[in-house]
Amino acid sequence: MKLRPIAALALLAALGLSAAPALAQTSPVTPAEAPAEPNAIPLNTGGVDGQSSPETWFNQWGDIFTRNVTVATLTPVLPAAGKANGAAVVVAPGGGLRWLSMNNEGWEVAQALADRGIAAFVLKYRLQPTPADLAEFERNMNGMFAEGERRPPRPTVDAMSSRPGGPFANPVADAEAAFALIRTRAGEWGVDPERIGMVGFSAGAGTTMATTLAGGAARPAFIAPIYGAMDPVEVPADAPPMFVALAIDDPLFGNRGIGLVESWHRAGRPVELHLYQNGGHGFGLGNEGRTSLGWFDVFMRWLDVNGWLQAKT
Repeated sequence: MKLRPIAALALLAALGLSAAPALAQTSPVTPAEAPAEPNAIPLNTGGVDGQSSPETWFNQWGDIFTRNVTVATLTPVLPAAGKANGAAVVVAPGGGLRWLSMNNEGWEVAQALADRGIAAFVLKYRLQPTPADLAEFERNMNGMFAEGERRPPRPTVDAMSSRPGGPFANPVADAEAAFALIRTRAGEWGVDPERIGMVGFSAGAGTTMATTLAGGAARPAFIAPIYGAMDPVEVPADAPPMFVALAIDDPLFGNRGIGLVESWHRAGRPVELHLYQNGGHGFGLGNEGRTSLGWFDVFMRWLDVNGWLQAKT
């Protein structure tokens, strides 16, 4: 997602950060019809406590978003016949755990991966409730950051855990179900069960990290948190190789250090960081005229050099 003020506000709310005055609402949020999702597979992970509003969709800045997701799904985007190399990636869009940027950080990324021979799977994970009325939803998001309003302190790393009742509990459960489904149908989808990674954007990067740190059944072969939080973490002994992309002018995470990368490095686990001069937050595959535009090609090279794109003979 290109940096949309209201989307950034929601992410700030989810992470307990204060908003800058520059993040005032400038682009109208309009209702959208739910797109056809003929290939979406329900993950049967349950609903969302306290959620009484239906799933709805909206447009902003030319992209489409969904919110109030209570039924998690996984949508396969597979390579053309004869092009698959056996690698697979679960793609987790962002949106502050309150909505999902389904096109910019989901379907577009999945198609780019499939074009490179990688089986991609877009994870539509369960979200925290928001007001059913779109105008109220927009006022609610903006109102949380009225001038002078106190915001809660920045949460500890524990807040990103998958503990019951925590903000990432449902997304992690959905991600683990996604990995289980892919492994169950690996033969059908041309996937090597040992080469399934996860890529997440913004809050999706948080979901990627929480899934990895939870130490559950997902066990991603590699991870790529893209413009996510950079807080230091306790790294598992068997932590997967990690690729990180972030723009230094990201208003959320660009000036908060690289503790996450340092944690991985100190633990002796493979890690690669690309800190771009510009790109802001939510650049998806990248925007013209920004140095972050090239991150996806660099990510492909990283996967290739590390052997994740090499089909078994």
